[in-house]
Amino acid sequence: MLRKLTITAASALALAGPAAALDLDAMSDSERAAFGAAVRDYLLENPQVLMEAIAVLEEQQAAEAATAELTMVSDNADAIFNDGHSFIGGNPEGDVTVVEFIDYRCSFCRRAHPEMDELVESDGNIRKIVKEFPILGPESVEASRFAISALQVAGPEAYEAVNDALMARRGSFERGALERMGTDLGLDGAAIVAGMDAPAVTAVIEENRALAQRLQIGGTPTFVVGERMVRGYLPLEEMRGTVAEVRAQ
Repeated sequence: MLRKLTITAASALALAGPAAALDLDAMSDSERAAFGAAVRDYLLENPQVLMEAIAVLEEQQAAEAATAELTMVSDNADAIFNDGHSFIGGNPEGDVTVVEFIDYRCSFCRRAHPEMDELVESDGNIRKIVKEFPILGPESVEASRFAISALQVAGPEAYEAVNDALMARRGSFERGALERMGTDLGLDGAAIVAGMDAPAVTAVIEENRALAQRLQIGGTPTFVVGERMVRGYLPLEEMRGTVAEVRAQ
């Protein structure tokens, strides 16, 4: 970065006199020292040049990161949008798909949950996919196992009820408590708990973790909106804006 900024400043200095090719490696020690002093003086007198160069560099880095994320999403599209094991809600034929990686003990996931529900319901044309991604300890894993088992044992409506209840839950994630919660929801809580350690449940968690690693996801919530990644909580109106931008592409 320093070399880029040095060249930028040198280019600006060259505007004041005849242009000459710059080859720092070909300079003698004394020439490099003199040049460095001139660059330093110029930057001290014109600090805005440094800020402009940093701004350009940051824009380039942001563009490169966005391109890299587009590539990651494209390369993993089937696993993201059509894995065959994740809950699909909203409008299954929606023109924009929103995928959310969640952990039930994540405070920002809890904050985003009702806003996501409002977004999907008010829009009417969003296909929503939930990826169970427990990363905050054993209780997170237990909660995800219970939710995945509910989907596998009792279907999507049961999963949706369990998902809502787990996001709102402030009590224990111990299996006995989860069984009672399922029963209170009108489900067969015992059957769901019995299925928590099934190989198919473990496979879902392992596949989601492997996908998250390929997408360089290290926290929750993380969203994939169309081909765009949103890392972290985004307020409802900003998420609506993101959906509108993706829809307009």
